[in-house]
Amino acid sequence: MGGGGQQTESGEPAKGGGVGPDGGLGGSAVYTWEEVQRHSHRGDQWLVIDRKVYNITQWAKRHPGGIRVISHFAGEDATDAFAAFHPDPNFVRKFLKPLLIGALAPTEPSQDHGKNKELVQDFQTLRNHLEREGFFRARLLFYCLYLGHILLLEALALGLFWVWGTSWSLTLLCSLMLATSQAQAGWLQHDFGHLSVFKKSSWNHVLQKFVIGHLKGASANWWNHRHFQHHAKPNVFSKDPDVNSLHVFVLGDKQPVEYGIKKLKYLPYHHQHQYFFLRTPDVIMSGHNATSLSPVKDLAWAMTFYLRFFCCYYPFFGFFGSVALMSFVRFLDSHWFVWVTQMNHLPMEMDHERHQDWLTMQLIATCNIEQSTFNDWFSGHLNFQIEHHLFPTMPRHNYHLVAPLVRTLCEKHGVSYQVKTLQKAIIDVVRSLKKSGDLWLDAYLHK
Repeated sequence: MGGGGQQTESGEPAKGGGVGPDGGLGGSAVYTWEEVQRHSHRGDQWLVIDRKVYNITQWAKRHPGGIRVISHFAGEDATDAFAAFHPDPNFVRKFLKPLLIGALAPTEPSQDHGKNKELVQDFQTLRNHLEREGFFRARLLFYCLYLGHILLLEALALGLFWVWGTSWSLTLLCSLMLATSQAQAGWLQHDFGHLSVFKKSSWNHVLQKFVIGHLKGASANWWNHRHFQHHAKPNVFSKDPDVNSLHVFVLGDKQPVEYGIKKLKYLPYHHQHQYFFLRTPDVIMSGHNATSLSPVKDLAWAMTFYLRFFCCYYPFFGFFGSVALMSFVRFLDSHWFVWVTQMNHLPMEMDHERHQDWLTMQLIATCNIEQSTFNDWFSGHLNFQIEHHLFPTMPRHNYHLVAPLVRTLCEKHGVSYQVKTLQKAIIDVVRSLKKSGDLWLDAYLHK
């Protein structure tokens, strides 16, 4: 990438001497934030990391985390997001070198859209401290024991059928055990998906495919595609797929009013807090997405789950009985998953893109649930959702150690750090759905 007169991919001439052969900035093309922010469209995307400007227009299509998650930061400073998603930033910077087109002008601030400089610097200082103190190093024994208790539940459920038969009471008990195994496997694959267990990313990827594919029958690629976007822009409409409910629900304070004014009524949303309890399993609801986004390897892993399940339970229940058992287990697992994940997010603020700093963006969309041995296990440590969102590659067994430091930082800068009881968090999900439904009805009838 040469010297003066260099042009960007969009055809705009770069200012200054360009980028040196070592990826450094010699004569250095410089840009203002106004110039960077103009390149935030699908066919023309720049972003800033540590004050360096990168043209990611073509790279976004090959980005391992998916085209959307990196595109959500087009025209913005992505420094904190870059650090959050990559456990080995130095390795990833090798891929960034060919994309480097310049740097921010010396007169430009490091933060875009008027973000709080002191808050951003304090958060980055905290992250650096946590890295030095080893909070991003996993205890492998913890994860081995965690996987062991999942496999034990699977084996115990099957063993009970072999020994005592298939009475209604025993079938219900074993269904609860299998649903527990499925839910806990969901939290474990979540750890591997965030690369928070092993130092080598490839080991995390293989174990994630085993857990989500063989133990749950779902697609790692599909999960990563959706979940990374959620972490990048939580509760941001059009960027977080978790708040894109395909017209089944209206969420937050703004979306219901927008739907009501437009007279959109795909479902009776003023009753959504009631039909929420009748929802079907996530894997079935999202099947079309899972199929279109699953590579052959993911489909092969998922097939091993169904093959194993039917080989184990066909002798007891036959084909249709096995399907019914699986559906019931999926139903229980689905509700467990949704209540745990949504009690941290659904009652929180939802809005369109506002270009906030990483800490503020995560905190307004996220709350914690009180710590207890049961809450930690029940939620897969996602009761520490705040810490997880700020540091997604951190091993979950360290969240409780980091939480006091995060709370102190939030108090210093006046950022709300919410902690609820499990009961209140679950009730707030229903209250939030009812409030949004009422807002929709009022706008639908009167605006």
